[in-house]
Amino acid sequence: MASIRFHRVDFAYTDPPDGLFSGLEFGVSEGWTGVIGANGIGKTTLMRLACGELAPRRGAIDAPARTLYCPQRTDTPMRDLPAFLDASDSDAYRLRGRLGVEPDWIARWDTLSHGERKRAQIATCLWLDPDLLAVDEPTNHLDAGARELVRQALGSYRGIGLLVSHDRELLDGLCGHCLWVASRQAQLRHGGYTTVRAAMEQEAERLRELKSRAQTDRRRIEREVARRRSFMEKAERAKSLRGANPRDSDARERAYAERGKDSAKSLRQLAGRLEHARERERLAVVEPRTRLGIGLRGSASTRNTLLRLPAGVLPLGASRSLSHPDLLLQPKDRVALVGPNGAGKSSLVRHIVERLDLPRDRYTYIAQEIDEQTSQDVLDRVRRTPRESLGRIMMWVARLGSDPGQLLGSRLPSPGEVRKLLLAERMSAQPHLIIMDEPTNHMDLPSIECVEQALRAFCGALLLVSHDTRFLSALTAIRWEISSDRDTGCHYRLHIRRRRTAPPGPSALTPR
Repeated sequence: MASIRFHRVDFAYTDPPDGLFSGLEFGVSEGWTGVIGANGIGKTTLMRLACGELAPRRGAIDAPARTLYCPQRTDTPMRDLPAFLDASDSDAYRLRGRLGVEPDWIARWDTLSHGERKRAQIATCLWLDPDLLAVDEPTNHLDAGARELVRQALGSYRGIGLLVSHDRELLDGLCGHCLWVASRQAQLRHGGYTTVRAAMEQEAERLRELKSRAQTDRRRIEREVARRRSFMEKAERAKSLRGANPRDSDARERAYAERGKDSAKSLRQLAGRLEHARERERLAVVEPRTRLGIGLRGSASTRNTLLRLPAGVLPLGASRSLSHPDLLLQPKDRVALVGPNGAGKSSLVRHIVERLDLPRDRYTYIAQEIDEQTSQDVLDRVRRTPRESLGRIMMWVARLGSDPGQLLGSRLPSPGEVRKLLLAERMSAQPHLIIMDEPTNHMDLPSIECVEQALRAFCGALLLVSHDTRFLSALTAIRWEISSDRDTGCHYRLHIRRRRTAPPGPSALTPR
């Protein structure tokens, strides 16, 4: 049976090294293994090490000859996409049909939605059928239907699979093991995400209880030692030395020696018990609980409207278009923009941003996908920020679950970290409007909860594009829904719907 094994692998991007991994040791065989961990912890780096795209500084990796890394970014088409689109074998036909990949997609890559690009990536990788396939965030950008198609397609793969994802259903449905990455190490566990997470939380709670009991015992024994020493000192002071001739130094020395023997004997057992309690406390290693959560207050605009877009038709390319009614965005509206992949959601958002009646510093727009150059520019800009402002930004980044020092020292921030940086930059700007296209893409699960909390506390207007129905239900009251126009197969139409019950509005959440 094919397998991959890491033998005490060390890796760092910086020189001198500030290690990302140290003594990494694990092995997995055929089947899917979920790679779990916070943004920036090194999941993508681990995948690239497994596929030979990076070399360890120390240690060794035993891997199959044919490995393939499927990246989370969709900026450019994969090198083998043209060959896959031209292939006439049965596997190519099956995968193109199964994932809805069209023959002309390479020619119009720039007009494809990121969901369509992601499907093309997955289909190409499965067609190449490597011995080891490392897939990074395969369900980003995908609507519910496409997500299920990708899950089924990945389920047909029979090699060694490594899967990075924040999609709990995907991890539970595909993975027989999870590799939990934290603190420069990785721990392999049996089961899907939900099973492993529950087991780790139970173990962490048990360790916290053991550590707490050991701390209680240690403090109690320390207090007893101090009490006895104090009592003995008083007793010794009271102990009469008058029986000894004050001029007889030998007699006094014998009396002091006897007193020292008594003290040592009375404390010896306590010292042993104290050392045992300290050892139990040291061995109960507990990961510190990081305080997460942010308060994004913002402010509501005093204008009556932030956007008034007359009804119209928006061209989408390839003989497709999106028709929409009059669109109105008011200072406290909380809008969800939903629809299938390729229906023009991101195109409409860009169209709206260009026509906002707001100063640039009064709205925040975070695009669906941020390319590598822009990511690098964002990190460089933050590094140049004055110290006081930089400290504030990094505090927000930490509260969103990333390590500020590791992020500032990284060569290139991960897509999830770039989103955190952009959001943190805007914390003190008091925006009237936040527009986020697929805000949960690339985010780890704790970070998604933090962003949801922050947006719930926001006082201004929201326009959110997402396939995450739970996220949208918690934050929005108005639904702009795009669906296919049945009369014209290549056209889409937007409908406006309001929910009867509005979601929780801004609260008094602030950083603690």
